[in-house]
Amino acid sequence: MASKRNAEQDPNYPKLTAGEHARIALNVARMCKRSIASDTVYQGDLEKNIDRIIDRARKRAEK
Repeated sequence: MASKRNAEQDPNYPKLTAGEHARIALNVARMCKRSIASDTVYQGDLEKNIDRIIDRARKRAEK
């Protein structure tokens, strides 16, 4: 049985543009590729990139 998708967006999560979605998807793909290579690979730089993208979207949403 398929569950109903929650149509409400998290208020703490900003609305992203198509470019921001693409950049986040690229970073997540890179994180997956690194995790396949080894479990001990540092991924903090990619996590910071994603955080920066979301922070910029939050600042834009506040305006």
